[in-house]
Amino acid sequence: MIDPRVQDLCDEFEIRIVDRHRYPSVGETRAVETLRLIIERWGIDHARLVMSTLAETANNRICLDEVGFWMTSDMVRVGRRIIEERASDWLATWDAIPVGELQFITQDLRGFVKQRGALGGMVYERLYRRFGPFADQPDLLDDRRRMA
Repeated sequence: MIDPRVQDLCDEFEIRIVDRHRYPSVGETRAVETLRLIIERWGIDHARLVMSTLAETANNRICLDEVGFWMTSDMVRVGRRIIEERASDWLATWDAIPVGELQFITQDLRGFVKQRGALGGMVYERLYRRFGPFADQPDLLDDRRRMA
C-alpha cells in the first residue's frame, strides 16, 4: 500500500508510480518507500522541494529513484538558504546540471563508493561553483563555468 502522502506528492508533480518490479521511464518512479522515508524524516515541505528540484528541471525527471531522491534531499538541506533567497537561480542551476548523466557515471563506482555520496559530491561541486564564495570569480580554464 502506498502512503497517501507519497501518492499526493507524485500526483502534484505528475509523476507516475510504477510497480517495483518494472524499470521506470522518464517521469515515473518506483521509489515510494524512499519518498515515504524522506517525508518521515524531513517533512512534506522538504519532500516537495526535493520533488520540485528534480521534476521541474530539465532532464532530471529520469532521476526519480532512490539515489536521485536521497541525493537531492541532501542537496536541498545543504542549499536551504539558497532556495529561500534565490529559488529561481537554484532551479536554473539544476536545469544545467546533467544529473542523469552524472548518475550514470557513478555506476562505475558501484561496489566501491556509495552512489548517493558520489553523485552528491558531483552535484555539490557544481552548486558550489554557482553559489559558493568564489562564484563571482571566473575560472577561464574551467569549461563547467559556462553552465551557470
